[in-house]
Amino acid sequence: MAPPLGDIAHVGHAQLFTPDLDASVAFCTDFLGLTVNGRRGDTVYLRTFDDYEHHSLVLTARDRPGLGRLALRASSEEALHRRVRAVEAAGGTGSWVEDEPGLGRLYVTTDPDGHEHALYWESEHFTAPPESRPALKNQPQAKPDRGVGVRRLDHVNFLAADVLANAEFQEQVLGARPTEQIRLDSGTVAARWLTFTDKSYDVVYTADRTGSRGRLHHIAFATDTREDILRAADLAIDSGVFIETGPHKHAIQQTFFLYVYEPGGNRIELCNPLTRLVLAPDWPLITWTEAERAKGQAWGLKTIESFHTHGTPPVP
Repeated sequence: MAPPLGDIAHVGHAQLFTPDLDASVAFCTDFLGLTVNGRRGDTVYLRTFDDYEHHSLVLTARDRPGLGRLALRASSEEALHRRVRAVEAAGGTGSWVEDEPGLGRLYVTTDPDGHEHALYWESEHFTAPPESRPALKNQPQAKPDRGVGVRRLDHVNFLAADVLANAEFQEQVLGARPTEQIRLDSGTVAARWLTFTDKSYDVVYTADRTGSRGRLHHIAFATDTREDILRAADLAIDSGVFIETGPHKHAIQQTFFLYVYEPGGNRIELCNPLTRLVLAPDWPLITWTEAERAKGQAWGLKTIESFHTHGTPPVP
């Protein structure tokens, strides 16, 4: 039986590896509109303007792109230790570290596919310096005057060798609720969307067609409006950012989207899901069939081949 919803409060931040750290930082600041909030060696910490924590994204220099750590904030110290006990009761292992600015101890473990998860509670609230202090006291930071100006890190889409095993880790160990999924004619679950909150999804698992483990499909940043997505597309072509697909609307979850690649090779989604919440405590799991998915996205755009083949780190 899945634990009660609420021990994980929200997605905290994600870490991306990049073979071109300077270019990836420039993409995040100039195109996305993030703010640098610290640097340690080959790691740079960045934040969205509406994040209350020290950082929303961590960029670390590595030979190959990919996902490092996904950090999830617990709703209390007690909730954190409940989830740690659940990890270990399920046969998982982890270790305690204190290696990120603005945060206390993190319990680092992995899902069955090997994606690193860090659970934590202690977190300092961000105080804006004078140059980025907002006019409204209930906003952590003034809106940026450059780039898209994304509001928050919205979700992470993992590639996985076994979607169901990893989704059940999120459900049974961490306490997520599944909201939508794709089931193939063979009966295999090819993708599942899950939430820790009243958002329609926070994490996604998609089948890795290469059979590899531990890879990333994309991370996503939320915008205020659909119009911001259209503006982002214009900014992308003006600044040489590669657009993979969109702007368009997904059928699953109804998210308005634009997919681009950052200079290190990781896929980034700009999304506008802000109007869609899952408020029903007994929300039924929506299942999409193979035939339904073959119809493409909400307004008929066909899913392009690279959406099924590109992931990071790349495989031969």
